[in-house]
Amino acid sequence: MTDTPKTGKDLARKPRGFPDHRESLLRAEAEIITRITEVYARWGFEALDTGAFEYVDALGKFLPDTDRPNEGVFALTDDDEQWIALRYDLTAPLARFAAENWQTLAKPFRRYAYGPVWRNEKPGPGRFRQFTQCDADTVGAPGAHADAEMIAMTAQAMRAAGAGDGEFVVRVNTRRLLDGVLSEAGVSDSGAKLTVLRALDKLDRLGLDGVEALLGEGRLDESGDFTKGAGLEEGARTRLLAFAEAGAGTRAETLANLEKAAGGSEAGKAGLDELTAITSGLAAFGVPESDVLIDPTIVRGLEYYTGAVFEAELLTETKDEDGNPVRIGSVGGGGRYDDLIARFTGQSVPATGMSVGVSRLVTAFALQQDLTARSGPIVVLNLNREDPSEALKLASELRAAGLRAEPYMGGSGMRPQMKYADRRGAPAVVIVGEDEIEKGVVTIKDLKAGAAEAAAIKSNEEYRAARPGQFEAPRADMVARLKEIVEAAE
Repeated sequence: MTDTPKTGKDLARKPRGFPDHRESLLRAEAEIITRITEVYARWGFEALDTGAFEYVDALGKFLPDTDRPNEGVFALTDDDEQWIALRYDLTAPLARFAAENWQTLAKPFRRYAYGPVWRNEKPGPGRFRQFTQCDADTVGAPGAHADAEMIAMTAQAMRAAGAGDGEFVVRVNTRRLLDGVLSEAGVSDSGAKLTVLRALDKLDRLGLDGVEALLGEGRLDESGDFTKGAGLEEGARTRLLAFAEAGAGTRAETLANLEKAAGGSEAGKAGLDELTAITSGLAAFGVPESDVLIDPTIVRGLEYYTGAVFEAELLTETKDEDGNPVRIGSVGGGGRYDDLIARFTGQSVPATGMSVGVSRLVTAFALQQDLTARSGPIVVLNLNREDPSEALKLASELRAAGLRAEPYMGGSGMRPQMKYADRRGAPAVVIVGEDEIEKGVVTIKDLKAGAAEAAAIKSNEEYRAARPGQFEAPRADMVARLKEIVEAAE
């Protein structure tokens, strides 16, 4: 059975998870990207754009399901019958680019990138199939000092985006320390490891009792649903909870607590050494204690990261467009992944990187910092439908002077033109009729000032007599007067 062809309004529909963005949100997104990439560039990273499509086999383990090329990503066959896919993130393309150009690159290779990525996943509230990321990576740099630089730069990017003191934190851990404490607790099965790490990740939300239940037989939540636990003995649970609670007010205090809780395994010692070196690097970069904390509950991708991991989190509530309180939470993160290029070249290449979710930052800061605020164009009203030349000339003159302007191109009269200017967010309208041309003047209406003055007027008669915000100006003074209005509006 075939679907009935859709017609008319039924055709005007869009796929779920692909949001439409009008100018205000596009401006806010561009502003956030500019702020963050200026930090990246100042730290010595170069811009790179690798394009939207990659061959599916180049995505490797970055692909959610390699047995079904169009699951998890949006894939299609090229004209040579090879599968290509829209990029899932900005890291897989970097791996391919670095492998292709390794011999000619200055090493370490430090690049930043931004742009949309696409994921063929079920959309939901705050979860889209297309969204924007802003990444920075260093390929070919071993050692904790490179991780410390990435973490310090993440903190500075958060501040550049608009977060102030106490409004964000970057939480840091290392895969090596996690491996060490799991070994000491006798957790070796990969499934059990995943269960344990998911439990530790829920410490903030469930508290110690909830996490201990998940480390043991399991937990019954308020809805009556039961989550099976890791089935660990009491001694192992105690060791893991002590590890999870090791976080303290300063990085040095946390390291001291972790030394007691992480046991004596080689992996645990290597992890502590790594975090100690990162802490030293953060101090050298002058990163405040409140900006970056060592947090043993940070997990991130087990199959992806090989060393340090970190996550940037906004701590304050914001408000959505309807004024409702929203807690954004995690807005980005990253870590060390030393297998970045090995699948292409067969040689392990050290790498560390970060990714910032631009859309989440826009949600957090756009309304609060007026990043979306921008006056619309000055609208030149067209009072001569037969010959709009005068309106066209005036708009061209304003644009030549650096002002944003448009002549009204519709076929409506004076009142609808004024409504149009209001909907466009115009700071002012310019009116030139036969009387103005004869007198060598223009009539300007300052819409913002006019609205403020009109609020105090009580009758239509008074309004028509006062004409709030409206005045005449010599044609030679038009540009200067309008610039004053635009500057005041912005």
